[in-house]
Amino acid sequence: MFRKFVLLALVVVAAGLGVFWFITIPAVIPASALPAHKPDLGNGETAFNAGGCSSCHAVPNQPDRLRLGGGLPIPSPFGTFYAPNISPDPNDGIGRWSEADFVTAVLKGTSPQGTHYFPAFPYGSYQHARVDDVRDLFAYLKTLPALSGRIRDHDVPFPFNIRRNLGGWKFLFLDGKPFVPDPAKSEQWNRGAYLVNSFGHCAECHSPRNALGGIITAQRFAGGPNPEGKGWVPNITQKGLSEWSEKAIAYFLETGDTPDGDSVGSTMTRVIRNTSQLSEADRTAMSVYLKSLPAVEGPPRPKSAEAK
Repeated sequence: MFRKFVLLALVVVAAGLGVFWFITIPAVIPASALPAHKPDLGNGETAFNAGGCSSCHAVPNQPDRLRLGGGLPIPSPFGTFYAPNISPDPNDGIGRWSEADFVTAVLKGTSPQGTHYFPAFPYGSYQHARVDDVRDLFAYLKTLPALSGRIRDHDVPFPFNIRRNLGGWKFLFLDGKPFVPDPAKSEQWNRGAYLVNSFGHCAECHSPRNALGGIITAQRFAGGPNPEGKGWVPNITQKGLSEWSEKAIAYFLETGDTPDGDSVGSTMTRVIRNTSQLSEADRTAMSVYLKSLPAVEGPPRPKSAEAK
């Protein structure tokens, strides 16, 4: 009887490992899935600014936001990540990447080596971007200065450093669906929804997360602890922005100035450096969408938490 029990246990374990191996296979988009495409560099620049690429990947402590040599430390509850070099340098950046490599990285969170990226790279939102927009972004990045310099490895302790486990995280928290316009809404609203939920990745910071680091869907955009460990990220549903007009939100995205005469601080300053480069039409579209978000109660805010 004991022997049968052991055999059954081994079968169950083997089956479990097989299922785990299958669901954690890194997803890849092959070059054959990308039809002929003429890059639009202007659209690529828009994707670059909306996506906040320079917020993380620009070389720290220098003024040029187009020098994408990386190196910025990104603290989190799971360790400290270091933004990589995404300049066109062939040795230390993405200069040797194929277009399919880049599309796979942005939409699937999979590296050219076939391993999972950590979700400090916000592919949880980028997965909703249109493929052609990602291709235009790649073409635009190739026009920027190539910088040498390989960035240090992430400082992530066991077991979080086991990248294969990230396949399970993706299985739980990614749906892999592109953005689908809402036919009941205006073109402007849909443009704002697209920018906010894909390249803009606003929910990545402005939403509370569970113990596994996944966004709590019911409290999306409702604010919470700063994922970088200090302060509190505000609620950007109507619970937090009820007194802000669409015009005030758009102006904030351009200047970083709030309706009460204050100015943004902390990491949001890097975000404004990017959104200020968007067209007025895109900032207005984002404000229309954000203003439409219903009021959602976020997690309790400690009195000691600092405003972001």
